[in-house]
Amino acid sequence: MRTPRTSLVAAAFLAACGAPSASAPAGGAPSASAPAGGAPSASAPAGGAPSASAAASGSSSPPASPPPPVAQTAAPAAAASPAPAPCGALGCLAFDTPAQAFAHVLESGPRVLAVGEAHAQRGSEGIPSTTRRFTELFLPALAGRASDLIVELWAVDPRCRKEQVARVEAEQRAVTQGQAAQNQDEFLALGHAAKRLGIRPHQLTPSCQEVDAIVRAGPDAVTAMLEMIARLTAAEAKALLGREDAAGKMVIAYGGALHNDVAPRPGRERWSFGPELSAITGGKYVELDLIVREFIKESESWRALPWYPHFDREKHPDKAVLFNPAPGSYTLIFPRSS
Repeated sequence: MRTPRTSLVAAAFLAACGAPSASAPAGGAPSASAPAGGAPSASAPAGGAPSASAAASGSSSPPASPPPPVAQTAAPAAAASPAPAPCGALGCLAFDTPAQAFAHVLESGPRVLAVGEAHAQRGSEGIPSTTRRFTELFLPALAGRASDLIVELWAVDPRCRKEQVARVEAEQRAVTQGQAAQNQDEFLALGHAAKRLGIRPHQLTPSCQEVDAIVRAGPDAVTAMLEMIARLTAAEAKALLGREDAAGKMVIAYGGALHNDVAPRPGRERWSFGPELSAITGGKYVELDLIVREFIKESESWRALPWYPHFDREKHPDKAVLFNPAPGSYTLIFPRSS
């Protein structure tokens, strides 16, 4: 995965994480402050922007003590999987391992697999993040099945005016200060891991005009970012789907869990590429939100998610819980961490 001279982490802002803050007005800009306790927030980009020298080294911050290894290892592909146990409404199924739940999601054979996550927050560094779990548990299963991976990072043209880029970086830092410092490094690691598996990684490449438009948006800069991320991801995915060498294989989009919504909330349609890519693929589109159980909090933002009222953290703590709220839409909640 090429490392740009100027790299901005584009957020999927919970709802980059999963869902925008419930307090955000419909169709308006999300709140600039992230909810306390690591709750999803419509304005929480995935990490801050590294400096040019940090990007060149592939790291945006000093390395912290790594969390323990991901305990739920991927099951052998040839092993017979026991039937999942029904666990309630919204098609809830409890699987012995996350790998089994992931295999169930892929049974429909999507052309586009749009993965959204709830970003890790500061103070959660001892718990393996969603990005790390996807990289270690799920990505190997996509080798030979997926042609390309679009990672929600920005690779800004170095010819863009430095002052404009700096202003956009400042907007992002204001809403990422509560996130774990390693988020961006793990996004970069995901791209490198994909390349090793023969899956071509791609970053978003906003033009200088698009960067200028974000600056001109002023107080609506976050909304402008959200719309641009959805637009650029859709354009990149459509181009990749049209490649002859990608025929019959999946294109993966990985970022926050707002942009992948196949049925966005009213007023937020421009923030999601889900409806457009679902139409282009003839419905061969899957929205998969990945949730680390320990990140779920008692807050308005989390309670606004459709699966939340049906999830009991005390039940099936050692299972991978999969909800299917709507056709082509899944939420996978990992077992409790070791």
